[in-house]
Amino acid sequence: MTQEEKKAFILLKSVIFHYHGLDEDEEKMLSDTADELDAHEELEWANSFIAEDYYTAFQRARSLLNEVIGQLDKEKKLNYIKLVWEANNQKGYITEMEATAMLKLAKDWDVERELIEMIRK
Repeated sequence: MTQEEKKAFILLKSVIFHYHGLDEDEEKMLSDTADELDAHEELEWANSFIAEDYYTAFQRARSLLNEVIGQLDKEKKLNYIKLVWEANNQKGYITEMEATAMLKLAKDWDVERELIEMIRK
């Protein structure tokens, strides 16, 4: 994973977790991800990005993510969104807003069908 991909992946995971308000479990999961990827600077950047304007964070992130992740091959795009979907499952639930946000991104990246197939399994 390149530095740019790390930054985008951390933003992706963070913006989805922040979609309904970040709770303690989600905050820990983000910190653990930053540990795994050696991406604490990227996590700080993502948190600042979201805090800049919480209400428009998803739309702003969507534009940035489309530029970075949207340009990757289909397998990588699907893998990144799958990892975030699975992280949401680890906390025990996925809200409708989170699911809708991930489906919008998957549609942007032309992996919507594959994500839906994965979810159904």
